[in-house]
Amino acid sequence: MDVVWLYLQLFGTFFLIGLFGFGGGYGMLSLIQTKVMPTWITTAQFTDIVAISQMTPGPIGINSATYCGYMACHNAGMGTAASVLGSTIATFALVLPSLILMIIIAKLFIKYMNTPTVQSIFTGLRPAVVGLLAAATLLLCNKENFSTPSENPWQFWISIGLFIVTFIGTKIFKVNPIKMIAMAGFAGLLLLY
Repeated sequence: MDVVWLYLQLFGTFFLIGLFGFGGGYGMLSLIQTKVMPTWITTAQFTDIVAISQMTPGPIGINSATYCGYMACHNAGMGTAASVLGSTIATFALVLPSLILMIIIAKLFIKYMNTPTVQSIFTGLRPAVVGLLAAATLLLCNKENFSTPSENPWQFWISIGLFIVTFIGTKIFKVNPIKMIAMAGFAGLLLLY
């Protein structure tokens, strides 16, 4: 019975995240973190989820849901097969609202796309998307990712330096983000261990 209840909770949680997660996968990260972290996964596991979800092919929101579903079941003491089913349920639940909404919106959008009401709705959604992306960024600036100057000053300043160099590399010099991830990972490996 506990297994079924966990699957229902996973479905409900990720369905709601999929329903209200505007702005793509990065906008969903703060919602995912808020909903799953205190209950099913630890902060360190969430950081791993973000890193793995960015490195694996596919949208980060779907990758995060897959990994969260697996870890939630794994942390609850379930076996591999039950954990894989949990990841499947979380992924399906995250995608389902988008599938339903896109079918409905595609039919309506063609008919009403040039009306002032529809244009106003999209104008109002833009700041919300920026806010969700900013929240996801700020939530990842925590002690587990950057340490603190009092606990481990070396890790803190190296982390801040890597963050700044990566930002400048991708924003100003237009370095491919995949190359920046690989270089930052290699630099972190050399400098922190």
